[in-house]
Amino acid sequence: MKKIVVLAGDGIGPEIMDSALRVLNAAAGTDGAAFSFDPQPFGGAALAIGDTPLPAKTLQACQEADAILLGAIGDPRWEKAAYTPEQGLLALRKALGLYANIRPIKVVDAVLHLSPIKESIVKGTDFVIVRELTSGIYFGEKAEEEDIAYDINRYARVEIERIIRQAFTIAQSRQKKVLSVDKANVLATSRLWRRIAEEVAKEFPDCQLTHQYVDSAAMKIMQQPTAFDVIVTENLFGDILSDEASVLPGSLGVLPSASHGVTGVSLYEPIHGSAPDIAGKNIANPVSMILSVVMMLRESFQMEALAATIETACFATMNAGILTQDLGGDATTDRFTAAVIARLGGKQDGKNAI
Repeated sequence: MKKIVVLAGDGIGPEIMDSALRVLNAAAGTDGAAFSFDPQPFGGAALAIGDTPLPAKTLQACQEADAILLGAIGDPRWEKAAYTPEQGLLALRKALGLYANIRPIKVVDAVLHLSPIKESIVKGTDFVIVRELTSGIYFGEKAEEEDIAYDINRYARVEIERIIRQAFTIAQSRQKKVLSVDKANVLATSRLWRRIAEEVAKEFPDCQLTHQYVDSAAMKIMQQPTAFDVIVTENLFGDILSDEASVLPGSLGVLPSASHGVTGVSLYEPIHGSAPDIAGKNIANPVSMILSVVMMLRESFQMEALAATIETACFATMNAGILTQDLGGDATTDRFTAAVIARLGGKQDGKNAI
């Protein structure tokens, strides 16, 4: 029995989480896979009951779980409060040592018409961005005065080595090409990054390592997105490049992500926010949450057959023209979910899965 902590979170989080768990239950019912779900308050949902955004009980449950699913984080009610929902996510990443953020960028035929990039350029896009998540300029020493401020960008060897190894490990199951993105012409941290990347690459002789400056890589993602396989980069660059790449499919609603530590539990979540403006309207796109479940099955549980079954059903539903409003369709969250379940055999709806 695999124990999954469920952090539905804020806004549309509970809706898309319910959809994904219904799909998982329906698919798992066909092959005997067994899961238990442990819902816990998190983010704005935890603040609403008078707790911190990461309650101690929630953290303990996460530490004892086999995997964590997160719906969405963020609630405008708490923007000026002493604690914000987002602080809960940062605290969770730190407590679990989640140093590697994995974002697959895939453009399926069903969403080609939505991409702001020409179909001839974007068709067939399928790459992964591996972002270092717990160091760099976001976590370095900071100061802010009236007329001067600074943020120190700091990286240690061990932090670079482990994220580079993560990228090569992923590449070994793909096209075996790793692009390391840096700014080595001006940044000392990037020169260290590049040197260590070359050292780690020797451990993976079946893979190819290349380097590119971040500004050049940003342009190429828009001009030639099909040229990439695995991109690995530091925290700030990864934040920017992954958000840039997310526009390729035309909607944030179809992109999942995973965050891994050296050991222990991993976290799976959509890359989009909580979208409070559409919460409760039954129009949220659940694809990113469903595909986050697919990543969990593959990367935490090594359940490739079950993962492929759900992924295939999800993409087939989209290719059949059953799309939510953000993808130019008129399907509700419930209708899309039901259509995916029907493609899975429809033997179990899994409503009220938790």
